[in-house]
Amino acid sequence: MSRSSQLLFAAVLATATMAAHAQAVQTGGTLVVVPASGELVVPNDEARATLNVEEQDKDKGAAASRVNKKMKQGIEIVKKQDPQAQLKTRGYYTYAVYSEEAPRSNNKPRTIVGWRVGQYLEVTTTNLDGLPKTVAATQNILGLNNLQFGLSPATSKKLDADLINATYKNLNERISSIATAMGRRSSDAVVETVDFEGSGNYVQAAAAPKAMMMRAMADAPQEAVAEPSFEPGESTVGMHLVGKVRFK
Repeated sequence: MSRSSQLLFAAVLATATMAAHAQAVQTGGTLVVVPASGELVVPNDEARATLNVEEQDKDKGAAASRVNKKMKQGIEIVKKQDPQAQLKTRGYYTYAVYSEEAPRSNNKPRTIVGWRVGQYLEVTTTNLDGLPKTVAATQNILGLNNLQFGLSPATSKKLDADLINATYKNLNERISSIATAMGRRSSDAVVETVDFEGSGNYVQAAAAPKAMMMRAMADAPQEAVAEPSFEPGESTVGMHLVGKVRFK
């Protein structure tokens, strides 16, 4: 290499070094806000089934009596099939059924021709293998109004550590990418604050079930109901954080 080429190369190298140093100086003390997130896909291990019964009769007491009798029978069946299940009765209602004929006078109220009475039973269980059998055993008496799968509280609690690790790993990866873009080293970044947001918001709240349509009132024995097929599926759980990173 000639003398002139050596001088040119030295000048280019010095310029590049000064530019890199200038960039490092310019970004020194910079505070960067870095959002990060972690995500896990986990098989569902809990089911929440809403069972219900509804009766209609001209006699309000008769309708209520049948509802009370069938709900009691349904609860006994569920307890026998799945002793570990958590049961909760709710939504007892009594509605008047009016005649569809228009009143002769606007001042006269519509005629009550019957009563509609019903009640809901909420069953929460982790016995997913036995769920089809439990539901089928109750369907001669109670109707299946709603069914949702999700994660049990115990499983959600166990996932917390894995979510934190996954989210913090994502934060470090993003810091490394930002440092490279700024012409800095990852070791120059100092995490000053980590603000976790949305931790534990794994399962969306279930919508309240709607009242079922009127059904037959007969108490006659029915054929055994075939077991339904259920697929619990998976839940995607996530965690978010915002980190404040300062470069030296």
